[in-house]
Amino acid sequence: MDVDLRHLRPVRAVSLAAALLSVALVTSAVTALALGAPRAGAIAVAAPGNAASSYTPSASNLEAREWFQDARFGIFLHWGLYSELGGVGTPGLSEWIMNDARISAAKYERLASFFNPVHFDSDAWVRQFKAAGARYIVITSKHHDGFAMFKTTVSSYNVVDATPFKRDPLAELAAACQRQGIKLFFYYSQLDWHHPDYFPRGATGQFAGRAPAGDFARYVEYQNAQIRELVTQYGAIGGIWFDGWWDQKGTALQNAWDLERTYKIIHDAQPAALIVNNHHQNPFPGEDYQTFERDLPGENAMGFNGAQVARLPLEMSETMNGTWGFSLIDTNYKSARTLVTTLVAAAGRGANFLLNTGPMPNGEIQGENLKTLAEIGNWLRANGESIYGTRAGPVTPRPWGVTTQSSGHIYVHVLDWHDPILSLPLHDSVRSARRLGGGSVGLRRTAAGIELTLPQTGEWDRIIVLQK
Repeated sequence: MDVDLRHLRPVRAVSLAAALLSVALVTSAVTALALGAPRAGAIAVAAPGNAASSYTPSASNLEAREWFQDARFGIFLHWGLYSELGGVGTPGLSEWIMNDARISAAKYERLASFFNPVHFDSDAWVRQFKAAGARYIVITSKHHDGFAMFKTTVSSYNVVDATPFKRDPLAELAAACQRQGIKLFFYYSQLDWHHPDYFPRGATGQFAGRAPAGDFARYVEYQNAQIRELVTQYGAIGGIWFDGWWDQKGTALQNAWDLERTYKIIHDAQPAALIVNNHHQNPFPGEDYQTFERDLPGENAMGFNGAQVARLPLEMSETMNGTWGFSLIDTNYKSARTLVTTLVAAAGRGANFLLNTGPMPNGEIQGENLKTLAEIGNWLRANGESIYGTRAGPVTPRPWGVTTQSSGHIYVHVLDWHDPILSLPLHDSVRSARRLGGGSVGLRRTAAGIELTLPQTGEWDRIIVLQK
């Protein structure tokens, strides 16, 4: 029967096969950071796509992991040839348009001839994202359509050689990030709907019009050559954000990726660079943090986030509307309050919040998104003490909200609680309670812990600071 893949794959990147097959179980051994924050040590595992191995992160990598956990908020950018089509007026995912509209690779290539984002200003982008409170940026270097948004020497199918733009936006963004003190990560899709050697095909890309032949090992070499360029041509980067592994899950090629070698290329070139893979499995050796797509860690509303929550730094990604790339008709934007609530909920689970916006084909960020980002920035300027540099708090997430903590302080984030009294199972010494930003809060000790008399305000998040 006919099945709509959009209801079964991740919104950005998962296949029908990935949604239906069981999640591989992997174990990891790590040591814990102060305040309960995870620090990864040597990991010995066996996992699909990677032979059993041992990975011991360098000292600089462990330091980068701590920085990553402190950062707590990043901006995700999906930008490429698909941005020109804007979803072509359909409710589907704009960055999947080549696959969903069954556009052949030969026809899709024509988009490159008029990709010319003349209003792209890397410094303006970075200023806007910093003002929103973001500490890092992740941008697509190559999405599933196979088009490189950077100057690569292994293919002419790239933004410098194939478009009238003739500029490398990743190089410009990397320079702007370095000037303005924000870290840059590169998203890279292992799946490729364009390259002839991505064969046998996986669960997607069946209608690209490619010959039914190819050499997958040669494709992996091509991938690794591009990864090597990304970690050697743009200065120090935050890391590589992989996607698309899931396309071969359950096929004969599931174990042909040789992830260990790919990850070694990155860590050898930049030991502090962090590697994550959006494969929806438990972490494989060589991966430095774990990401969850459109779900909080430990939840699975999307249906493909069944992996166990690892003792690694964590992240969740989310869209501002319903799609990752620019869409002409998807105006179902989430409010700043909704996004801040998700950011807080992520922090209370020890996770970063990676918020996506799809730049327009002219190189500008959508005005609606900039307005929302400005509101988030205003909230973080007032309340960032309870987010940046914190770890998950001593009270696990509850229906009313979450807790975060830093040295000497516990932050109680009351997101949805209408009663005047909130009881917390905290038996350790709590010396005082106050509102973040000023104002006292009633504190009473009980046999079950403590009770707080909450201020009755209309704030998105009533934040109570407990002094230990």
